[in-house]
Amino acid sequence: MNERSPDKQPRHVAIIMDGNGRWARQRNISRSQGHMEGAETARATITHCARSDIRYLTLYAFSTENWERPRPEVDFLMLQLAKYLEENKQEMRDKGIKYRSIGRIEGLPSNVYDAVEETEKYTEKGERLDLLMALNYGAKTEITDACRSLCEAVSEGKMKLEDIDQCALQKNLYAPDVPDPDLLIRTGGEMRVSNFLLWQISYAELYITDVLWPDFKEHEFQKALEEYSRRERRFGRIKGEDV
Repeated sequence: MNERSPDKQPRHVAIIMDGNGRWARQRNISRSQGHMEGAETARATITHCARSDIRYLTLYAFSTENWERPRPEVDFLMLQLAKYLEENKQEMRDKGIKYRSIGRIEGLPSNVYDAVEETEKYTEKGERLDLLMALNYGAKTEITDACRSLCEAVSEGKMKLEDIDQCALQKNLYAPDVPDPDLLIRTGGEMRVSNFLLWQISYAELYITDVLWPDFKEHEFQKALEEYSRRERRFGRIKGEDV
C-alpha cells in the first residue's frame, strides 16, 4: 500500500466544487439546500487546509457563466455568499486564514462586494493559508483583462511591445503573487475544467472524482492528496533513466 509522502504535499490546491444540485435532486430536496450543504463542505475543507501544510486554496465559487442560472438561484447564492463571509470572517482570522477574491468583483451585487472587501481587510494579516475565492470569475476573462492591461501600458509608454512575454502577462493576472496550483480537484465526475485557471493549471495534476461536492468530506480530500503524492511531476522533462 502506498502511503502519502509528506514531502509531496501540494502547496496550492484548486477545487471545482461541482454537484450541489445533483446531490439535492438525489434526495428530493431543493437546490438551495444542496448549496447550503456544499457551503459546509467548503468550510470544512478550508479548515482542513489551514491545519495542514497546504499554503494556498482556490475555490471556484461563482463563474461568469453562472449568471445564466435562474434568477432565484443566483439571488440565493449571492445572499448565502455574503452571509458566509460575515459569519466566518472571525474564524478565518483566528485560524490565520487570509481571504482573497479573484474575478471581476466589481460586478457582484453591492452587499456581496462590501462583504468581500470587509472580509479581505479583516483577514489581511493571515499567514497560515491564503484562501482565494473565484467570484464572477472566468479564465478567458482573466487573460483578456491581463492583455488589456498590457495594451494600456504600451499605449501609455510605460512598457515596450517587445517587453511583453509570459512573465509580463503573468504579472497582470488577478493574483500574480500566488504560485500555480499543484493539484486541481474536480468533484461530480465531469471531465472538463470549465474555464477555471486556464493559464495557471498548465502543469497541475488533475484529480476527478464522481463524489458530489457535499459528500467530499475530509477522507475524500485525503484520497486526492494520496493520489497526488504517488504521481511524478516532470513538467515536460524526462527522468534520467529514460534518457
